[in-house]
Parts: sequence; structure tokens; C-alpha cells
Amino acid sequence: MPSENRSKARPNEEAHAPLSVVVPVFNEEKTLAVVVNKLLAIPHLFEIIVVDDGSTDGTAQIAAALSAQHPQIRFERLPKNSGKTAALIAGFRLSRGDIVIVQDADLEYDPDEIADVIQPILDGHADVVYGSRFLVRRAARVLYFYHFLANKTLTFLSNIFTNLNMTDIETGYKAFRGEIIRNMIIVSDRFGFEVEATAKVAKLKIAIYEVPISYYGRTYHEGKKIELRDGLIALWLIPRFNLFWNLGQSFREIPQLTTKNDPKTVAASVECRALAPEE
Repeated sequence: MPSENRSKARPNEEAHAPLSVVVPVFNEEKTLAVVVNKLLAIPHLFEIIVVDDGSTDGTAQIAAALSAQHPQIRFERLPKNSGKTAALIAGFRLSRGDIVIVQDADLEYDPDEIADVIQPILDGHADVVYGSRFLVRRAARVLYFYHFLANKTLTFLSNIFTNLNMTDIETGYKAFRGEIIRNMIIVSDRFGFEVEATAKVAKLKIAIYEVPISYYGRTYHEGKKIELRDGLIALWLIPRFNLFWNLGQSFREIPQLTTKNDPKTVAASVECRALAPEE
């Protein structure tokens, strides 16, 4: 994939530092610098990977300037707007941390809470952690009832297929052991990653945790981008990735997992022979 990669050499970097933060961004020139500066202060940080999804405002220039100023920041620019999932795929491919988390660039999620989200992984209890906006109510802006209903409906339908008791699969905060997300074969687009990732981690039978997070949502006037069609597409993606994709089609290699609480999840890393279905 053609890109503009502004990453810099780091002669003293650790080989296995804990946390990579992937920041997909599209036309967020007003908030990107604020988000990145907050990320620079979080514990366990190894790198911030900002992936610009073909922005038409000053976002790319701001990202490039931040990358030039801070050695922890890597900057990748997609040649055209391809959707959030495309930006995430590019970011995951570049990541090197033991833990990888997604951070939106619009300030709907507070980077100060990342430490809470990744703690179950650091403690060795979890392989994947979702930050739930509904598990226990923290600070949450009151916005669209239909969005709330859509989120609850999609989570409920996903739970039927995965047999997981999740409360918020559409959350922006998803943290993974690095070997899990880097081996995942991701084929959806736009906002399909949320459903696809949930279906595929469920196939691993690993330890998945949720922790409560705050949510400072935006209105459409303030720049919210998800649309009705994304919810409709998600309704199809739930059965698609749960019923028609097996474990071998979901991961390039089965990740080697080492959580304390379920020794059955420790598996040798083997190549998956089944190829992903063509789009």
C-alpha cells in the first residue's frame, strides 16, 4: 500500500516495549495534537502510530510535525480516504509493542484511561480488553438514543453468535496482545472492524475482559462520522464473520497465548493453511 512513512530510527529503543497506540485519523486538525500530547504522557508507552486516512484539511501536516518533534511518533499517510478499518490495518502492520490499543483522534475517548484498559493484560489475566461505555456508568455525554439502541442491538446479536457476555462491542477502546492483532486477517472496511475483530478473537477461546470507561461523544455537527449504513452493514458482518469464517481463515498464524487464568489457551504458533475468502 503506497504511503508516506515518517518513522525515525531509534538506536536505544527497547526490543519489546509494552504499548503501541494506533491512531486512525481523518480531518481531525482541531483535536489531533491534543490527543497525541495526552498519549505521550501515558505509562508503558513505546510508540504512537498516527495513520492519516487521506485527510483534506491540515491533519497530515500536523501529524508530520508531531512526528518530527517526538521520536515515539510514527506517521503513515494513506493516499486516499479508504475508511477507518484501512487506517487500522496500516497501523497494526507497523506496530511493534507487546500490547496494541486503538485511540480515536476526536477526543471522544480520554487517553488518561488507557492505563486502566490495558491493566488486565499487564497483569497476565487478559489477552484482549474492551473499554465499555455501558459496563459501569462513568462520565458519558448524553446524545443520540438511536445510536445507543443500535450499539445495544449489535452487541446483543454479536453475543448470540460468539456466546460472549459483552456489553459494548462498538467501543473505540480495544486493546490486544500484539501477536493477536498483527496475525488477524482483517478484510472489512469503514467501521466494520469492531464486529470483525470481536468475532475473530472469540474464535480463539481466549481471556477477554471489559473495563468501564468514560465517553465524551460528539454530535454530527461537531464531526461525528459513523452513519446509518454502517449499522446496517454491521448486521450482515455479524453472521458473516461468525458463521462463514473459521479460525484458520481469521489468523495468519494462531497466536501463542500465555494468560494465567486459562492454560488451555496456550497454543503452539502454527501456520494456518486455509486462505481468507476473496472479497
